[in-house]
Amino acid sequence: MCLSVPAEVAKILPDDMAIVSIDGISKEISIALIDDLAVGDYVLVHVGYALARIDPAEAERTLQLLQELGSEGQDLQS
Repeated sequence: MCLSVPAEVAKILPDDMAIVSIDGISKEISIALIDDLAVGDYVLVHVGYALARIDPAEAERTLQLLQELGSEGQDLQS
């Protein structure tokens, strides 16, 4: 099973690279697979590659669901 997570493009770098923010964590990724990205765009990231541009509202919904799943898992461990 593969999992990609939404991330906001924070900075475009040379050589098809970018800095993205994933729930407040910065990560350098490849954007070679997507044309015409801009700072503020949201992308799906999997193993260090941006796979697709996505709608900001969908990105926010997905991040919120992931946070809820994470907090439920923590509740089960307590």
